[in-house]
Amino acid sequence: MKGGLIYVMGPSGAGKDTLLRYARERLSGEDVVFAHRYITREDSGGENHIALTEAEFEARSQRCLFALQWRSHALRYGVGVEIDQWMALGCTVVVNGSRAYAGEAFERYPRMTLVHIEAAQHVLAARLASRARETPEQVALRLARRAPFEVPSGVAFARIDNSGHLEEAGGAFVKLVRQVAAG
Repeated sequence: MKGGLIYVMGPSGAGKDTLLRYARERLSGEDVVFAHRYITREDSGGENHIALTEAEFEARSQRCLFALQWRSHALRYGVGVEIDQWMALGCTVVVNGSRAYAGEAFERYPRMTLVHIEAAQHVLAARLASRARETPEQVALRLARRAPFEVPSGVAFARIDNSGHLEEAGGAFVKLVRQVAAG
């Protein structure tokens, strides 16, 4: 494959979708494509995804229409096989992934770059509460959950702290995407 894959991950509330939106706006017109996800959840307004029913998701899965797929928080997530075509055409593809699935993604895309978006615990708590998708108890459980994550040996890896101003973390992310795209 000619193009590269940037696999973005981090805890809920770290601001992954905000950083992806920030970068997408600044990188339009460049050879960078931001993949949407297919999720068995209704549209929540802040995320680049296509809502599917469980049956629709399963039908696509059975037909091998996902390059990547995983389960998390009682939902199913997928990234379509179109990313392979985009990379074959020389595009750098950015996906919003899962820490728990990073190892499997690396097996399929050994040249990918992992980017872990982080934020301070109090920032995560405030962001999760403000999006009002979950009860306070569910938010507390999500914050207490520490998804197991180990950086696979040999993978390019970067961390971005998104606890502060969006321009700082967003600028760092855009710079990283451009570096990966430049090869």
